[in-house]
Amino acid sequence: MTSSPTQPSPDQISLAEAVARRRNFAIISHPDAGKTTLTEKLLLYGGAIQQAGAVKAKGEQRKVTSDWMELEKQRGISITSTVLQFDYAGSTINLLDTPGHQDFSEDTYRTLAAADNAVMLEDAAKGLEPQTRKLFEVCRLRRIPIFTFINKMDRPGREPLELLDEIEQELGLACWPVNWPIGSGDRFRGVIDRRSREVVLFERAERGRQSAERRLSTSNPELATLVEPDLLATALEELELLEGAGADLDLPEVHAGNLSPVFFGSAMTNFGVRPFLDAFLELAQKPTARQSSEGDVDPLRPGFSGFVFKLQANMDPRHRDRVAFVRVCSGKFEKDMTVQHARSGRAIRLSRPQKLFGQEREVVEDAYPGDVIGLNNPGMFAIGDTLYSGTRVEYEGIPCFSPEIFAWLRNPNPSAFKSFRKGVNELREEGAVQILYDTDQSKRDPILAAVGQLQMEVVQYRLEHEYGVATRLEPLDFTVARWVSGGWPALEAVGRIFNCKTVRDAWGRPVLLFRNVWNLNQLREDHPDLELSAVAPVVSGVEPIAL
Repeated sequence: MTSSPTQPSPDQISLAEAVARRRNFAIISHPDAGKTTLTEKLLLYGGAIQQAGAVKAKGEQRKVTSDWMELEKQRGISITSTVLQFDYAGSTINLLDTPGHQDFSEDTYRTLAAADNAVMLEDAAKGLEPQTRKLFEVCRLRRIPIFTFINKMDRPGREPLELLDEIEQELGLACWPVNWPIGSGDRFRGVIDRRSREVVLFERAERGRQSAERRLSTSNPELATLVEPDLLATALEELELLEGAGADLDLPEVHAGNLSPVFFGSAMTNFGVRPFLDAFLELAQKPTARQSSEGDVDPLRPGFSGFVFKLQANMDPRHRDRVAFVRVCSGKFEKDMTVQHARSGRAIRLSRPQKLFGQEREVVEDAYPGDVIGLNNPGMFAIGDTLYSGTRVEYEGIPCFSPEIFAWLRNPNPSAFKSFRKGVNELREEGAVQILYDTDQSKRDPILAAVGQLQMEVVQYRLEHEYGVATRLEPLDFTVARWVSGGWPALEAVGRIFNCKTVRDAWGRPVLLFRNVWNLNQLREDHPDLELSAVAPVVSGVEPIAL
């Protein structure tokens, strides 16, 4: 018996069910707000790990799952993005773990291009911090729903109402607390679930284990023996103030990025992590349509499509591997399928796709919109590349942002030039750093361009430990870069220019380097018709220049 043309096929039903189960998010925060700790605790509650690791591991404590690079383990910070997929309560969660250090914000920008939701993590004592503000603006540009987790409630901090007011006043983001804290610091006892009016009490757990939780109605007389009356009375009074404001939890406003559900807790002690995870699954946006050259592409589009948002070399140094991280946008991905590479027009058979979990991986048989898969990259993929089957589609590329630190990268050992060239090209491909070149062709050494100094150190470290090349940096006295929007003809039309250096990027486009913003403004006054951009235009169909 054949189905009616108006009825969905079994494959369509299967795809719709798989998409409905997916949730995908990235965590954004300022350094030291507790992002890596929260990531570990979410994995703990999701059953993906049995014990959460401390960020700065001592003795036999576990190293954190999301930090795989040796330099990360040494310094106790996250400096690369990783992907962590796990199942929880019937849902498949893709957690895109981003660098916590501000020097690696460009890696975070790229990862946010693959996210459907963002969790904004805030320190209860410090409130909004510069890196959080910067990443929030990227989320706003992409209209990504933002969930706020106020962390470190077990330490002395600011008043909860004050923290909410700061978010609303400074970011223009309306807040709707899903739960409300009972006490803070060493008197933090738990939270009140605003929707169910239940009190959720927590007990400190053994380090790295799930904490015990107990739920009671706010009218339960037993509460008086479990929570100090003054703490409970204050929390209930503040909740009444919130109810008096009259705002509702409007899901369309949440998904439009205009209203942020807010949660309070302590990732370190596990207080409030499970309530957050449960509510997030209920309120978060499922994988949605993505913008492409052909208009918005629905996740239920029959043909597979996805885009590369990250490249990583040597995740497994023993095998000298190169992995392309692909966000699945539509259709069903299947192992061994043949897809089209939009930029080159070539057909590619994807024979060893991988499911990623930090540095660990396993061969994946299929994947759906919202998932991230790892593909072996023989040098074919670039950040922003689209892969598709069926009707041609090409997603928007991912732009480069203006670097602030510049240095010549010198190779003192000419006999190691091949390894030097290979390392520089591969690190440029994965976006570890931007590479610029002098317009004088005789000067062959590349110029490293980065947001922060630590990026430079990581490039040197990886060149030495992964490619066997010791290098030397010679800083350049510039702090601002701008791309010439009209290219070389526009630059030639203005004639000679002063107080800046002209270089070319990896696609051969002119870039002007300035010592400071004052020099940039002076050039703009002298040549008002010369259009400059702080963001590099997206390049399609053009291969970058190799060293």
